Amino acid sequence: MTKALLLATAASLLTAAAPPAPDPAQLKGTITSLVGFGTRHTLSTTTDSKRGIGAARRWAAGRFQSYSKACGGCLTIETIGDTFTGPRAPDGVRVEDVIAIQKGSGDPDRVVIVQGHIDSRVNDVMDVTTDAPGANDDASGSALVMEAARILSKEKFTGTVVYALLSGEEQGLWGGKLLADTAKARGWKVAAVLNNDIVGNTHGIGGEHVDDKVRVFSEGIRFLGDPKLQRQIGEEDDSPSRALAKVVVATAAGDPGLGLEALAMRRPDRFGRGGDQTPFLEAGIPAVRFTEATENYDRQHQTIRTENGRRYGDVIEYVDFPYLARVTALNMAVIRRLAGAPAAPASAAISGAVSDDTAVSWPAVPGAAGYRIRWRRADGIAWTDARDVGADVTSTILVRTNIDDHFFAVSALAAGGEESLPTFAGAPLRPTPGTTAR
Repeated sequence: MTKALLLATAASLLTAAAPPAPDPAQLKGTITSLVGFGTRHTLSTTTDSKRGIGAARRWAAGRFQSYSKACGGCLTIETIGDTFTGPRAPDGVRVEDVIAIQKGSGDPDRVVIVQGHIDSRVNDVMDVTTDAPGANDDASGSALVMEAARILSKEKFTGTVVYALLSGEEQGLWGGKLLADTAKARGWKVAAVLNNDIVGNTHGIGGEHVDDKVRVFSEGIRFLGDPKLQRQIGEEDDSPSRALAKVVVATAAGDPGLGLEALAMRRPDRFGRGGDQTPFLEAGIPAVRFTEATENYDRQHQTIRTENGRRYGDVIEYVDFPYLARVTALNMAVIRRLAGAPAAPASAAISGAVSDDTAVSWPAVPGAAGYRIRWRRADGIAWTDARDVGADVTSTILVRTNIDDHFFAVSALAAGGEESLPTFAGAPLRPTPGTTAR
């Protein structure tokens, strides 16, 4: 075989092995359909067949059903709901989430959730009749979820993936709370929540154009937990949510072909604002929010109009579909990693005060093919060093690695190399019995 033929054959094999990429045309078609329902306000009509939140949710459930049919029934589609009352729904409203569940083959109670909110609004949050296209906020996130479901439903994972379209976000983050409560009631061990909200615009209100970056918001000090202990052990940048954000950043950096840089924004959300990741954080579940790198506030929560030559409104012409496809691809890469990995270690401990060596220990993880011990100098934020050990090892000693000068974490590995979230190794605990590797 000639060298040219060998190279061509290798290129062909690589092309064949590459997973399908998100399709900008599919994303555009989904957003076009969602915009076509006029308004998707949570308090809008639920009985009209062509307009309002009810019609949009039924259409989305039908799309999920078509994906399930294409994969031989691999998705279970549900509409879950509850009634919420608040300042933006004083008479109460039934909030419903449409979810598609792709059950894992090995550890189905371990769950990765990818979500966006399907509801929309205009300036007056109580206006349920005026057209509120919500093309970017948040039909973009909803389209991302549906495109991920279309592609990933044809793949197999040991963990379960839940594709979720939430309602009630604009009225009080109620769809997120509904799903977080559902996860708890069903005993799901949620490894990660990827909340996508406003992920399709690339032209900022100041005129800047940014199509190669996406922001990933995460909490540092946990909503649930002991803040005093977290500060004492130096976990401010290594909470489960922050660990998830770092995985997203590393995933983007590890795939130059993606053409997208993930920016780890070290706060739970934009200043003074919130999203559907918040109820999960309040429940102690690792969650992050994806949002475009530059926002245009004339295109959020705005009634469509022109004033003094300035255009307002969240319409489809402002969505950058190739950019949205890249953000979708990044979400999918993170899902593949975490849904294919074992659970993260439940805890990790370190000891080695007044010593030049550090001992790290952790409890065994069922199904883990091995573990990765990570560490970095305490003046940095990204993991720089790692050591892999076998499945029978639950402690190790890092020689000449001073405990005062470094931070440590442990993750679990699948046989295929998929890695769980790193578990920060904090307060010293009794070492777990196991083989010690030096």
